[in-house]
Amino acid sequence: MILMTFLAGLALLIFGADLLVRGASRLSLSLGIAPLVVGLTVVAFGTSAPELAVSVKGALDGQTDIALGNVVGSNIFNVLFILGVSALLAPLVVDRQLIRQEVPIMVGLSALVLWMAMDMSISFADGALLLGALLAYIVLLYRQGKNAAPAEVADALVSNPPGLMARLPVQLALIVVGLAMLVLGSRWLVDAATIFATMLGVSPLVIGLTIVAAGTSLPEVATSVIAALRGEREIAVGNVLGSGIFNLGAVLGISAMVSGTGLQVPPSLLAFDLPVMLAVAIACLPILFTGHLIARWEGAVFLGYYVAYTTYLVLNAQEHDALDEFALVMSTVVIPLTVLTLGAVAWRELKHWRRTHP
Repeated sequence: MILMTFLAGLALLIFGADLLVRGASRLSLSLGIAPLVVGLTVVAFGTSAPELAVSVKGALDGQTDIALGNVVGSNIFNVLFILGVSALLAPLVVDRQLIRQEVPIMVGLSALVLWMAMDMSISFADGALLLGALLAYIVLLYRQGKNAAPAEVADALVSNPPGLMARLPVQLALIVVGLAMLVLGSRWLVDAATIFATMLGVSPLVIGLTIVAAGTSLPEVATSVIAALRGEREIAVGNVLGSGIFNLGAVLGISAMVSGTGLQVPPSLLAFDLPVMLAVAIACLPILFTGHLIARWEGAVFLGYYVAYTTYLVLNAQEHDALDEFALVMSTVVIPLTVLTLGAVAWRELKHWRRTHP
């Protein structure tokens, strides 16, 4: 019964997010908002709506471990798993704007959240600052969309075909129904995840970092994988980065603001998961820099690290005997070897750039 509740809640989140983004994007286009701005804001909001619903519900119920774990776990999942799988399907072309703007913004927000958590709490003021930073980012995108010739977003979610879907009442109905499904789905998902954690003897934080984070990230998985298969590879990368920024600015910011006492940060999250989230964001810099392409081998590295991260969480939760050996191999062999490889590739690309730009 608990499993059915969890799956039903997850299904409501996914379908609710789909309805919400369809209605909101078509309404935005009907009002004359540039498709570029719609794609970078409304679509990013739509795919991150499940994270927002689950984290806000957790914060209101005092289940801050799930609220925090969902945000941190989703950002780690988005970069390592979604970009990894998408790059394995097809090497991903990276737009220069993403390297110059979106990646540094995601790195900066990740570092800011880690700094805010140093006092073991994400307060109302911290949440307001994060939300304000996101609003400033949206204003920046809007101005860029006005100054540049807006390219049509090649995605069915933001198209505005004639017929029934072009009518204002239908668009508003999609938004209302989508929001209702998100609210109900988040309630079922959080309640079921909490019971799962109790039954399995695993902390709600671990459930939030893994099962809930992966489940609420399914819209991003679908969007990026389909975009990669269709050859719309820049959309696959932009969706992940835009959703990561939205998660930190809106999902975490609003969750901290609606929680009466702020979000209390567990020591394990501050000691391990938040630094991993920042490291994952920083890892995008050399990979995206090298030839403006995420190659298949780089996607395999990302995917491998997500498997390693999840394995560590499971072994640590079970206090398994193999935990020490696993951590030793990762810290002394795998991570240093990866850093050396990425450093060598980045140095080669830098030398090539200097030769071609004297």
